[in-house]
Order: sequence, then structure tokens, then C-alpha cells
Amino acid sequence: MNAVVVLNKSKGFTSQDAVTKVKKILKAKKAGHAGALDPMATGVLLVCLNEATKIAPLLMELEKEYIFKARFGISTDTHDAEGKVIKEVDNFELNRTELEKIIRKYKGEIMQTPPMYSAVKVEGQPLHKLARKGIEIERKPKKVFIHSFNIEEFALPFVTFRVVCSKGTYVRALCHDIGEELGMGAHIVELERTRVGQFKIENSTDIDGLKALYEKGLDSSVSSILNIDRALYFIPSVTVDDRLVKRFINGNSIKILSGIVPAGWVKVKDKTGKILGIGFGNGVIIKPERIIWEEDL
Repeated sequence: MNAVVVLNKSKGFTSQDAVTKVKKILKAKKAGHAGALDPMATGVLLVCLNEATKIAPLLMELEKEYIFKARFGISTDTHDAEGKVIKEVDNFELNRTELEKIIRKYKGEIMQTPPMYSAVKVEGQPLHKLARKGIEIERKPKKVFIHSFNIEEFALPFVTFRVVCSKGTYVRALCHDIGEELGMGAHIVELERTRVGQFKIENSTDIDGLKALYEKGLDSSVSSILNIDRALYFIPSVTVDDRLVKRFINGNSIKILSGIVPAGWVKVKDKTGKILGIGFGNGVIIKPERIIWEEDL
């Protein structure tokens, strides 16, 4: 099976735990994910199996949508409910208008410092391992993009938000920074990733659902399990004739004479519609980047 599973990860286990469960159920040789979720978080986790592991970096580039509930008045060292309380403000005032004014400042391109409790590596060491040893080191801020940021429910001390953001955005850090700017602190108590690109939570499956699907028999009509071509819906396709197929799968660049090649990533297919791999086009030439040996489910 060479596929991408749109998994609804449950709370309480890591993304790698989820990958291992999917790999075992579907009897895959290789598996990986396209963007981790915290153990406390739920929602869309893209699990790539076998040949589909080659496209994980492309799927990671897609924008993400989250719904999260913040608790104002309390800060934790992990910026979520699983951390140690480091600040508590009993009496604070906050109205919806003031909060909406603050979050407008966080829309668009912003600089964000990764939290210590994160998978970011410094000199090969994940930050969260250092944090658990009580070590805090300087982290370099990085650019992320917040496409939209809105209040869904306002019921102090809790506020629920919906945010659409670029890859690499730490929603926990976003919540923490807003709490600090208001001077009262805040942390996340619930976090759900509702969408990655066009992969939506309503089209996902959980672990139990995946087991049931596998027992019934999988086919291309299942919305939560996609072949590589469908998973790469956001990349244009080019069909090549038979004489170029062998050249491409042997890792050689190919020149398309009968039309213009899209600039950037492109799916290369044979005349039957089978995807041969992913290349990078410059208008005329396609350079092979990832060869897909078996595309079907």
C-alpha cells in the first residue's frame, strides 16, 4: 500500500505512536507523518505509507487550520494544560473588543520564537529534552504567516479561537504570547487541527475506523485514504510519451517539446495516467526529484 491516510489523531499519544499504529494495521513497510501534533492535541495527521513517504515534505508545506481553547490568567512552562504553572493572575479584566484588537496584530507575517517544549533541534538535540532537564537555551525567532485568526467563543476565563497558519507555526506559543502581551498569561487547554490544506477533519478516520476499513477491504472510494496522485491535488500534472518514461524513471531530466511545462513542482504521468514521480519544471525541462515506483493503493 502506497497511500496517505488522513488520520484523526486522538489525545494522549504522540504523532509517532499514531504512525506506528497505522503502519501495523495496514501492514506497511515504511511510514511517516507530514507534520507532528502534540500528544495533547487531536485532529488531522497525515500518515504517509511506503512510496508515499517520498511526498511527506511536500505535504508539510500546506497551510493548517486549528481550533483551540485558551485559559487566560494562567501561564505554564509548556504553554498548555500539561505543563507546570509558572504564573497565575486571579483578578483580571478582559473584554472581547480588546482581545480582538490584540489578535489583529498577530495576522500576516510575524516572528515567532519556538517554545522550549518543542521538537526543534539545536545542535542535534530536541529542545523538549533539554527543557525536561531544566535547561533553557536561546532560540532564534523565525518567520511564520497567520492567514486568519478569529474568536469563536468568548466565555472568560476561556476563549476559543480558530487560526489558519503556515507550516512551522506553534499555536501554543501564539496563545502564550498573547497572554503575555495582555499581562495576565494564557495557556491552551484544548487543541484540534481541523484541516491540512484540503484534508479536513470530517474526511478523516480514527484508529478504530481504520481497522474497520481495512477489514472490509480498501478501495479508491475511501475519502480518508488517498493514493499519491490524489494526495498531491495541489501540484499540476504533465503526461509524457513512452520514449520519455524510461528516461525519467532512470533519473534523467526530460524535455517537453509539445507544450509549456509548469514552473515548480509537477507530477509526471505516463499515457495510462499512472504517476511516475515528482519533478521540478522550469518551463521546458523537468528534472526528476522523486521517482514513484508503485502508485496504486
